[in-house]
Amino acid sequence: MIEIRNIKERDRSALESILQRTQNFSDEEKVIGMELIDSAICNDNLSDYIVRVAEFENQVAGYYCIGQRALTEGVFDLYWIVVDPEKSGTGIGAELLKHAESLIYNKNGRLILAETSSRKDYDLTRSFYIKNHYSELAVIKDFYKKSDSLVIFGKYLN
Repeated sequence: MIEIRNIKERDRSALESILQRTQNFSDEEKVIGMELIDSAICNDNLSDYIVRVAEFENQVAGYYCIGQRALTEGVFDLYWIVVDPEKSGTGIGAELLKHAESLIYNKNGRLILAETSSRKDYDLTRSFYIKNHYSELAVIKDFYKKSDSLVIFGKYLN
């Protein structure tokens, strides 16, 4: 059974390990991921970032990080959704996403945006969003660098 709960300080090392073992992420992305995790741990109620952790078989198995987009009404960004590579394909990612959507909906959210890369090693990420009823809203060509476009997915909550 998958349990999704608030982040705790004791989760830090397991989450860092998951980020390090996720091959898609650059070293720079891993640093940013840890900065957001640390922000959520240190200032859970004050942080602009909401982080929830998935436990599977009594082990930290993944997490998501969301936040309300500044200057909008009800628009949230899904900054990170990460599952332990060893637990890929177990449904943990889908459960994390459903939980994030429910949390956002309960905060009067109406739209979730998820940004990702057009690189081939992000094919599974893009497929994940499509499988979970997200629409490709925009592509900004050569955004990250030449031949690496920004792909923005979104889902309106009813």
